[in-house]
Amino acid sequence: MKTNRKMLTTLAITGILAVSIGAFGAHGLKPKLEATQLAIFHTGVSYHFYHLLAMSFAYLLYIQTNHHWVRKGFWAFLIGIILFSGSLYLLSTRELIGMTSYKWLGPLTPIGGLFFIFGWISIMISAYKPQDANPDSAA
Repeated sequence: MKTNRKMLTTLAITGILAVSIGAFGAHGLKPKLEATQLAIFHTGVSYHFYHLLAMSFAYLLYIQTNHHWVRKGFWAFLIGIILFSGSLYLLSTRELIGMTSYKWLGPLTPIGGLFFIFGWISIMISAYKPQDANPDSAA
């Protein structure tokens, strides 16, 4: 079984961040945020973890199949985490960190959700679309 260092490193860093951000929210932010802000932060952490698992699944599937649609799904999940969870992290803490005037944060959340959906669609496409003769192996 061949590994893909770039994907595996990205997966590990994403996992480290999920645990670290979750712990920071639970312990460091709890006394500083209101309940609604904490709930928003928690939603970001939850989706971060859900799609960390999705990335893990995509990684394992990719090293077995080398299918470019699976790789696209892996990277779509990462972009989704950055946009969806990242925007929720910032939205929930914006008063604390002084980002109250940044109106562009709100639209990033649904765009991140679209990347999550694209990631899952990519995984589904890989089940039905045969791998190209010359797969795009630039991971």
